[in-house]
Amino acid sequence: MINLLNFNQKQLAEYFASIGEKPFRAKQLMRWMHHFGVHDFTQMTDIAKNLREKLAVDTEITLPNMQLEQVSNDGTRKWLIGTDDKNGVANSIETVFIPEDDRGTLCISSQVGCALACTFCSTGAQGFNRNLSVSEIIGQLAIANKSLRSESGYELLSANDRIISNVVMMGMGEPLTNYDNVVTAMQIMLDDSAYGLSRRRVTLSTSGIVPAMDRLKEDCPIALAVSLHAPNDALRDVIVPINKKYPIKELMAACNRYLEKAPRDFVTFEYVMLDGVNDTVEHAHQLLDVIKHVPCKLNLIPFNPFPNSGYETSKPSHIRVFRDILMQAGYVVTVRKTRGDDIDAACGQLAGKVLDKTKRTIGNTGKTISIEAIA
Repeated sequence: MINLLNFNQKQLAEYFASIGEKPFRAKQLMRWMHHFGVHDFTQMTDIAKNLREKLAVDTEITLPNMQLEQVSNDGTRKWLIGTDDKNGVANSIETVFIPEDDRGTLCISSQVGCALACTFCSTGAQGFNRNLSVSEIIGQLAIANKSLRSESGYELLSANDRIISNVVMMGMGEPLTNYDNVVTAMQIMLDDSAYGLSRRRVTLSTSGIVPAMDRLKEDCPIALAVSLHAPNDALRDVIVPINKKYPIKELMAACNRYLEKAPRDFVTFEYVMLDGVNDTVEHAHQLLDVIKHVPCKLNLIPFNPFPNSGYETSKPSHIRVFRDILMQAGYVVTVRKTRGDDIDAACGQLAGKVLDKTKRTIGNTGKTISIEAIA
């Protein structure tokens, strides 16, 4: 069976053409599937009955399986979503919604685990199993949207009223190593017949896969965040190992190339604050030297602990000093407020359940949510 959630509108039009149907059917179906959240062909009343019957036989509209929903004391929500492989092995990913006064942000995963092994990240400690399909990526948005709309106070909203106003590709995985599926899913998010999000409100966070950054600016330029986390190659080689392949100088050049077509005129650099590792006054001055030729904003992220990480969160006084050095140099700097840490939904804590296929040995082990215990 063909899962139609794997297609953007162009691909859906090509599918309809291949079965002898008019391409305009793609726009109709996109609106039903994504804008209205209707996945039952019999309810798609402006599509010819014979086509609906044909689609019901040959295709499906199937979301991944939502296994658990948790709500934090601060209103943050986390969904555990099953992604069983063809052999029936139970993997899972995590998706997080962060409500704020002026926006609702959904943090979406792109892979089951992550192969990049950043040492401060719980996902990286889990290892890597596989890439998510388009339907599994866009399905996280559909599941969250449906769940939130069932809540008291939201259920009266029309389909045109957004609860989720922003999407960040900052969940489990490195999005740019699942390039084709991530780009297709983001094209659906941006499609006015689907979710109609602005390019400025969809952000992709990458550890710095330089060739893919160059492709992204041509294929689907959206807001860009870069997980920098260190102000020199020697340290970044250790805590963000992909730096050995794409060192900081190459990464900064790629950021400037990306800005030629980006919807925003700056890159956001993310910088996790690790006590005694990357948070000294000297590190702050090194960082200023690294970013001086890239239009940017900075997001300092207090480290969110997970078992056996080997790191501690920087002291608040050290974070303030670090921030002030950057701000005095004229940069816009935010210190990320920790949200959802009581349900392990904070930045760097997402782990899900991953059967690691990389065969690598890592000293750190992330927190695992047992699917068996949930069933």
